[in-house]
Amino acid sequence: MNGKPVTPQPSSPATRRRFWDRTDVVAEPDGFAVRLDGRPVRLPGGTVLRVGSRALAEALAGEWQDAGGGGKGGDFTPSELKLTRIAGTMLERIAPDRAAVIGVLLGYARHELLCYRVRYPALLVERQQQEWDPWLDWLRTRYGVALRTTDGVMPVDQPAGALAGLQAVLEALSDGVVAALGVAVPALGSLVLGLALADGRLTAEQAIACATLDERTQMELWGHDAEQAGRLETLGLDVVDAASFLALLRADS
Repeated sequence: MNGKPVTPQPSSPATRRRFWDRTDVVAEPDGFAVRLDGRPVRLPGGTVLRVGSRALAEALAGEWQDAGGGGKGGDFTPSELKLTRIAGTMLERIAPDRAAVIGVLLGYARHELLCYRVRYPALLVERQQQEWDPWLDWLRTRYGVALRTTDGVMPVDQPAGALAGLQAVLEALSDGVVAALGVAVPALGSLVLGLALADGRLTAEQAIACATLDERTQMELWGHDAEQAGRLETLGLDVVDAASFLALLRADS
């Protein structure tokens, strides 16, 4: 086989047809490339799928090896390539324009989940204090950023200095970590929890539990809501994917 890059073609609007037998990771001067039958993979924007971490590259290759049932000719969907999706964001969105993605993440700080508290029921008031206050304290201790909280219905304006501090934190992170936050933070609704996840202070399961405190308590008090539970489960999968990506980035450090 020659080394010409290949881009999987759709067999239907939602699927791709697997055309390869095996995947490999090849060490190159600027990283580790994933290859399908010896040919580099191109992302939708044309970028070759190449990362700086061998552990991540091996995991990406594993996704491609398992796609479509693991055999040539099978159909697969993008949902089977979860880590590749994050890597693609890193390579094709963040690397060329970090400022835009960081701006989106900062938007979550302006409406930080942990800063919006209820006045009742008493059980939820107590749980928010017990489970959310420690992470705002952690943010202040770890990064010197103090966010305001509110228990009213009106939005709270965060101090300009706090937002500038968070921007500096995000700008200091690698493209890979920013890419993982781009998946985890929208799912959690919290930049603070996302940063704690990226810092290794929270597992995916702990972050999900903290972020879904309101919904879980409401269902405990008023009864199970199958639709809401399903939505929370879907969002939780994104956090697990982001945490896996972060762990792979750290594996080579």
